This record gives sequence, structure tokens and C-alpha cells, in this order.
Amino acid sequence: MSLTRYPMEGDLIETTDNLVFDVKGFLHPPDKVIAYVRFIPDVNGDRLKGDLRFKKIYSLSERDSFIKANYPIYIYYDSIFNKEVEAVPINLVKMHYDPIRRTLQMMRDRESLDVMESLALSFVEYLSDISNVLVSKIGITGSLLVGLHKKSSDVDVIVYGRSNGYRVYSALREVLDESNFVKKYDLNGLLTLYNFRFKDTRISFNDFARIELRKVLQGKVGGTDFYIRLVKDVNELDEKYGDKIFIPMGRCRIKARVIDSSEAIFTPCRYLLDDVHFISGESVPNLIEIYSLRGRFCECAFKGEWIIAEGKIERVICKDGSSYHRLYLGNSVYDFMILK
Repeated sequence: MSLTRYPMEGDLIETTDNLVFDVKGFLHPPDKVIAYVRFIPDVNGDRLKGDLRFKKIYSLSERDSFIKANYPIYIYYDSIFNKEVEAVPINLVKMHYDPIRRTLQMMRDRESLDVMESLALSFVEYLSDISNVLVSKIGITGSLLVGLHKKSSDVDVIVYGRSNGYRVYSALREVLDESNFVKKYDLNGLLTLYNFRFKDTRISFNDFARIELRKVLQGKVGGTDFYIRLVKDVNELDEKYGDKIFIPMGRCRIKARVIDSSEAIFTPCRYLLDDVHFISGESVPNLIEIYSLRGRFCECAFKGEWIIAEGKIERVICKDGSSYHRLYLGNSVYDFMILK
């Protein structure tokens, strides 16, 4: 089969090789989907789907190493992003998993759901109730989307539409301190999260906790970890593949002030900056934003706050010939963003 619609952040794709990939972002070449392998067939895997056992790969470095060693067909050099990326050729797509379809299917099959599926559906309906966002705009993603979840899996939810995202975020922020169903992480929960992320998080626990303790889009639902991803609808996207070219310019560490955090809660997240000071690494003019496709960099800072961040510098060249620089976070274990 081919794609059922334009591929979006939060979708998963299963290939003819029985590999399952996470779709990354909204910018894809015409004949491929930029996506990173997540589940691989493994006779000793702890996840079962049909007659196949699967194993989940966590870190980006592990994913790249596995694909390069075993399935190099899914690695290619992209001339727009000017880097090697994992991508699935459309002709190798066996199944395209849509989070909204999964929600609606769970609603239809409510009586036959397992415990994790029932919890996920209850969470979606809870978010809809407190925010007045239609259930048809809230999808179920992650391992639950493809039926590769287990009892210890997270509940991963995705909300479509800019205004819907703000409504869910605002409503959830109001109830987190008083609800018995959904709760923020406490310090013990954050320590567990920090230890899990440590190989991808080279910052101190104190810096980690200062940011994570105030986040709204993660926590516990019914005692299970949850994460909510907020994304724009396709018709709200202001950029298409090829509209801009991205050129790597080295790495740097900066101190800067956030002047616009209106997209800090969305994936991709973006922070507009001023008063940028280069602490180490390359120094470039007109570095105006921090950008990331990774959920862990959402909600890290808000308007008026000072941050320290390290990542990859990209020169962004627009169709009209103008250009600027941004700090891209997420590809390296040394990428970070903390409050000053």
C-alpha cells in the first residue's frame, strides 16, 4: 500500500521489511518520508504483534547504527537539509498508521480493549472533556498506535491544530494540581525520567528538574507515564519541503533571552531570541531562534527568560534569498537547553 495521507509528526510507518518508523516533522521529499526506526523484528523481542516479536530501539544513535549496519536503503543524503537522514521510500511503505484513526477505532471497539488501550482512550476523552476539543482532533500515537505496547508502556497522545493545542494545554495546566487522574511528575518521578534519559541528557539533575517540574505536557495518568504532543494541522503549515535550505555551520553554546515562546509547546518547537551571546564554538551573525523536533525541548523556557543552550548551527536560506541562523537541538547527546 502507499500513504493514506500526507505524513505528519506522530504517524508511524511499517515497511515491507517489517520495520516500524516514527515520522519526523512535516517536511518530506516527494518520494520519501523522513522517519526514524523505532521497532525492529527480533526473535527475543518483548513485544508481540501477530506472529512476529519486536524490540524497541530508544536512542537516535542506536537507531542510526542499526539502520546503517542492516538496512542502508533507509539512509540517504538530503540536499535540502544537507545531512544524512533516515527516510522510508514511499514504495516500501506497507502500512501507514494514523493516530486519529486509532482513536476512532478504539472508540468503536471499546469493549475489547486491553487495560493500556482503555487507559489511553479514557485519557483522550478526558482531554476532550476539559478542553472542549473534539475527540476527532486527538490521536493516540507511540507503541499503542501500532499495537506494540506492553503493560509498562507510556500513553502518547497527539493533538492536531494550533488553537486546539492551546486549549488542551491551558485546560490541562488548570487541573494538574487538583486532579486524581492526571498529575505532574514529582521529584521521584523526575529522577526516574532523568535516569532513563541520562545517556541522551548531559545536564545536571538540578538543571533538568528546574525545567521539567513545570512542564504540562508530561506526567502520570492513572499511574502511567503520559506525553502529549501538540502539532499544527497540515493547512496551518507555513512552509513546504524545499522552501528553505539548511546548511550546517558547526556547533556553539549560547546565552540568550527568549522574546517569543508562542510555539514552545508545539512540535516542532521554536523559541525566538535576542541578546545572543556566544559562549563557545562557532560565532555567527543573525542567530534568531532555537528549533527542535524533539519533544524534550518543548516547554523549556518562556518569554522573557534567559537560557543557555548548545547545539548545531544552521544557516537557513529562504526562497527570496534572505537568510538567518538558528540553533538546532536534538541530534547530539551534547545538545541541551537550560534556564540561566
